Amino acid sequence: MEIKLFCPATIANLSCGFDVLGLCLDNAGDEMIVRKVDQKGVRITKIVGADLPLETEKNVSGVAALAMLETLDELDFGFEIEIYKHIKAGSGIGSSAASSAGAVFGINELLGRPYSRKDLVQFAMQGEKLASGNAHADNVAPALLGGFTLVRSYAPLDIIRIDSPEELYATVVHPQIELKTSDARSVLKQNVSLKSAIMQWGNVGGLVAGLYTKDYELIGRSLHDEIVEPLRSVLIPGFDQIKQTAYENGALGSGISGSGPSIFALSRGKETAEQIAKAMSDVYEKMNLPYEIHVSKINPDGVRIL
Repeated sequence: MEIKLFCPATIANLSCGFDVLGLCLDNAGDEMIVRKVDQKGVRITKIVGADLPLETEKNVSGVAALAMLETLDELDFGFEIEIYKHIKAGSGIGSSAASSAGAVFGINELLGRPYSRKDLVQFAMQGEKLASGNAHADNVAPALLGGFTLVRSYAPLDIIRIDSPEELYATVVHPQIELKTSDARSVLKQNVSLKSAIMQWGNVGGLVAGLYTKDYELIGRSLHDEIVEPLRSVLIPGFDQIKQTAYENGALGSGISGSGPSIFALSRGKETAEQIAKAMSDVYEKMNLPYEIHVSKINPDGVRIL
């Protein structure tokens, strides 16, 4: 018995929501096959498209799966996982989250869904802990739930899913440099000024309000990062130029996707999103820097069976 899954890419932080906000992309993602087998435990039998460890305890999907199985009565069967990577590691669009979310979703399906999608987030977070040293949920939550997600609290875990306005599109450009999440975290300050914090809280509230009221202009005004982007943007080639170009071509807002180096822009309508993609491409063409680009609707479903 086996199922084949689409495990979507995600954009985390969304400028103002460091570690608490994320969204799910529609057409960028990995594929995964999860099968039930007689041999107990979890084994990763195949990885195509990336040089990642097959050892269960060293792979994010294996760690997430084991975290989930630990909470269940001992099973007299096990699982095999095949991973077909299309999201590059260190790209800033949730490569590890796609693997972690896919593994727990697939096993949950084969077990007859003992857990809800929301319950699965806590297990997928253990994969993120292996990848970055921090069990954050801002990628795995949208990967599992679809739409936008807000992590109101980590202890206890409290996640709110928010529907996306119908015409909202994301454009994401990935300059082909790898930026490890752990390295991108190392440049952050542990303390922020009260003035910066107040500005950030206002923007998080504004963004959430904009999503609920489908107010595209408010969404755009709220996509501002006072705290993290000024420190991380220096690690990304051409960041200021890409962001400026996105605005000039109609973006509502633009910023770093996750820990980078990918840069996202949100826009109203596919035509604008594609125009932004072309303009972003031109910047990296002129810089002679290889890149990948995605234009995507917001995926309302999260991980899905193919």
